Amino acid sequence: MKLTALEIKQQQFEKSLRGYDVGEVKAFLNVVSTEWEYLVAKNREMQREVDQLKDKLKHYERVEQALHETLQTAKETSDQRLASAKKEARNRLEKAEMQAEGIVGKARQQRHEIRQNIMTLLDRREEIIRGIKSYLDLAQESLTSFSKDDSGTFTLNRDEEADADAVAANAPARPAKQEPKEENTSAFVIPDADDLDDFLDKID
Repeated sequence: MKLTALEIKQQQFEKSLRGYDVGEVKAFLNVVSTEWEYLVAKNREMQREVDQLKDKLKHYERVEQALHETLQTAKETSDQRLASAKKEARNRLEKAEMQAEGIVGKARQQRHEIRQNIMTLLDRREEIIRGIKSYLDLAQESLTSFSKDDSGTFTLNRDEEADADAVAANAPARPAKQEPKEENTSAFVIPDADDLDDFLDKID
């Protein structure tokens, strides 16, 4: 049963022979109605405060939910960026390794080509030296054979010598015969394959 202060004040009781004093009952009812009115007002105030607190609580819950969603989104974004950074770093590392392998392979190929070219040049040098030496040997043999005069064909008697001297006196001086110079092949030593590898290693 819901009562108001006014209903308490206006509450009527039937009279009896030995009933309570009407003045005291009314005074008590006035006190009770006043107290009841205060309690009702206090209850309404507290209800308003409860409603405000509920509204604040709901607001805080929404803020908390928003913060939670923001943190979750930030975490997911951070994880995605971290995974993307790791993937990019891995791709760059693999690319760098492939490029390094390509450079090393190319350098090895160039080293092999240089070695082959040097070996070809050395072989060509030996071939040229052998050719020159063979030519010089043949020329020396021809010169030795040409210089021989076993039959005395080119030996002059005294009269012929005098005539030859006279002719030579009137003839222009012939330059002295120059002996062919021997090639100094000791200035450069042909390296073998092991020395060539050591030489290429020093260049690298």
